[in-house]
Amino acid sequence: MPELEIHHESEHSIDPVGQRVGIMAAILAVALAIVSITSHRTHTEAIIHKSTANDKWAQYQSSRVKYHSIELGETFAGLLGDKNSRAQEVLSDYARQKKKYEKEGQAIMAEARHADEAAEAAERQALRFDFGEGLLEIALVVTSLYFISHKNMFPVVGIIAGIAGVAVAATGFLV
Repeated sequence: MPELEIHHESEHSIDPVGQRVGIMAAILAVALAIVSITSHRTHTEAIIHKSTANDKWAQYQSSRVKYHSIELGETFAGLLGDKNSRAQEVLSDYARQKKKYEKEGQAIMAEARHADEAAEAAERQALRFDFGEGLLEIALVVTSLYFISHKNMFPVVGIIAGIAGVAVAATGFLV
C-alpha cells in the first residue's frame, strides 16, 4: 500500500513580516473606516446647521418685510388719515407691531448667525477628518505594496502616513 504524503503549511515558507504587515494593514483599514464615517457624519452635521441657518435667514427676511409693510402703513396713515381717534389707534397698533417685529428680527438674526457659525465650525472639523482620511488611504495603499515587492520600506512609509492620518483626524476633535 502506497504511503500517503501529507503536506503541512509549515513546509512552505512563512513570512512573519508579511503577517505583521497584514495585521498593520487591517488596523489601518479599521482606522480609515472610523475616520471616514466620522468625516461623513460631520459633513452631514454641517449641512443640517447650514439648512437651519438658511431657514432662519428666510424667517428674518420675512420679519423684515412685515416690519417695512408696517412702516409703509404708518406713512399712508399719516398722509391720508386725519388725526381722529381711529387713526391714532391704527398708528398705535403699528408702533406696537414694529416693536414686536424688531425684537423678533433681532432674535431670529442671532439664531441664524449661531447656526452659520455652527456650520462653519463643523466644516472646519470635517476638513481635518478629510485630510486624516486621505492620509490613512495613502497609508493603506503604500503598506499593501509590501505584498507585491516584499520591500520593508513600504510598511515603514505606510505606518508613518497612518500615524500622521490619525493625528490629523484627531485634531478635528480639537477644532
